[in-house]
Amino acid sequence: MNIGLVGLGRMGLAIAYRLIKAGHIVFGFDQNQDACLAAKKIGINVVGLKEICGNVNVVWLMVPAGKIVDEILHDLMFDLRAGDVIIDGGNSFYKDSILRGKTLEDRQMTFLDCGTSGGLKGKELGFCLMIGGDFSTYERLKEIFQAVASPNGYAHVGPVGSGHYVKMIHNGIEYAILQSYAEGFHILREGHFKNLDLEKISNVWRHGSVIRSWLLDLTHEVFEQDQTLENISGSIGENKTGMWTVQEAKSLNIPVDLIERSLQIRASSRESGGNFATKIVAMLRNKFGGHEVGKK
Repeated sequence: MNIGLVGLGRMGLAIAYRLIKAGHIVFGFDQNQDACLAAKKIGINVVGLKEICGNVNVVWLMVPAGKIVDEILHDLMFDLRAGDVIIDGGNSFYKDSILRGKTLEDRQMTFLDCGTSGGLKGKELGFCLMIGGDFSTYERLKEIFQAVASPNGYAHVGPVGSGHYVKMIHNGIEYAILQSYAEGFHILREGHFKNLDLEKISNVWRHGSVIRSWLLDLTHEVFEQDQTLENISGSIGENKTGMWTVQEAKSLNIPVDLIERSLQIRASSRESGGNFATKIVAMLRNKFGGHEVGKK
């Protein structure tokens, strides 16, 4: 298939790489010239938005959530045709996705919202895709999702908006898991037994332990490189998905104490510089998503 891809950053390039590897032809657009050069090197046909619309019936967006999504949709709508499909693979707010789906439906186009997880490892291992929208369109485009996803790593989860809703909750869970690992290792580092080998402990937990996970694998990688983290800032960045998760929970009167507390800790870390635990979280975010880590 010919597929348009708008947004050629780390995640966009990784998705394009997997599509091209599966035999699809990708037409890409990005305003950043360095991103365009990197895209050309992996076989993406870098063109303008109008040229994308002239060559494809499916456009996949991988751009930051917010106003830029609406701006791109506005530009695309005038050049795409009835029956064409737009997939938003970013971390958009699910209520925005519902509205965008209605806008495209009024123009006889189809909108799929696709929660995308997998970080930097997704390029080689495949991504986890949580897809909302018209089921018949999802079925028709399964070949695309199979190419991008890890084995069994994609599913239609419900109507328009549900893909981003499921990803939002996924990210809220991620916040709490990261904080839990970080606090445990903080205790080990400064607790009763001094000079415990955190690299060795994280490694043994990876084998047979009930808390083993990919995030624990990445924690082990962090401690393989440096167990002190002395030169790392403990300031943790965040996107809005964790906040949206807490807001949704409160609107439903559902307690999410751990997720809410992890958000508070991140906010506090940006004011105080954090501690050993927040340094671990910052390093893990860098490991799985390439998020910037400050230097102390």
